[in-house]
Amino acid sequence: MAGRRAEEAERFDEYLGLLGEGIGHADRAGPLRAYLTGRLLAGKRKSVEPRAAKVDPHHVSMRHQSMHHFVANAPWDARAVIAVAREYALAQLERQGPVAAWVVDDSGFPKKGTHSVGVARQYCGPMGKQDNCQVAVTLALVNPSMSVPCAYRLYLPKAWREDRQRRRAAAIPNEVGFQTKPELALAQVDDLLAADLPRAPVVADAGYGSATEFREGLTARGLSYAVGIMRETTVWPQGDSPVPPPRARGRGRPATRLAIPLTDCSPRPGAKFRPGQLAGGALARRDQGCDAITVRCHPRASGPS
Repeated sequence: MAGRRAEEAERFDEYLGLLGEGIGHADRAGPLRAYLTGRLLAGKRKSVEPRAAKVDPHHVSMRHQSMHHFVANAPWDARAVIAVAREYALAQLERQGPVAAWVVDDSGFPKKGTHSVGVARQYCGPMGKQDNCQVAVTLALVNPSMSVPCAYRLYLPKAWREDRQRRRAAAIPNEVGFQTKPELALAQVDDLLAADLPRAPVVADAGYGSATEFREGLTARGLSYAVGIMRETTVWPQGDSPVPPPRARGRGRPATRLAIPLTDCSPRPGAKFRPGQLAGGALARRDQGCDAITVRCHPRASGPS
């Protein structure tokens, strides 16, 4: 047991050394160690002050001040640190097998107050409902054995973009504006492509798959994908297009909704479509042989804000 703990401590020190290179300043190595050690220790409260009390119970105030400055004010590049952690973990993943997919998702963090950056009443995954929380868009590389988070960006709701006082209090830079979640995800995809990471199909749920600009962005980047779509998303076979609404006759509002031509749009007898699964523009059938037809989603289909 003692030998195993010594080996784990050695690996932890090695990992901290790599992260320290990403941070770039030797005087931040101490707060970094304290912060990550506090994350690993038992306890429900993971804010800075409880961690400081666990890491250095005899100098809580001093340790709290040092850790808080490191997290809130010290100028270090989060992307550089994530890149170091990514390369370290990706080497372990590839020992188990090649990268099978790039998984786009978002993570919610329940919050009680209103001061944390980006906090708003929005869908929170851990709660399974709309609630007060922060949301981050994430991109992970996965295979059947492991998942490696490779990109992480906090989503800033529109309400924060327009509240100058709130932005000033939270020290949000002026150049940080509003971006939809699909836009954030595509920016993360660009970062991974620029880093020349192993390519694989992109996987995402309907929150992203229903956004036309997200799907088209992946296609423009030469990436295949398998994404969910909303049940109400309209599709039609490749090469076909919707029928324009009929001209208005007589009184009443003119028709605005497009119509789908019935010819050549019906599946083969006995074939059933899986609702909500779109793979690289092909709608999968459930009948034997995994047949598919190439389809296009309605351009009005949109994803999360």
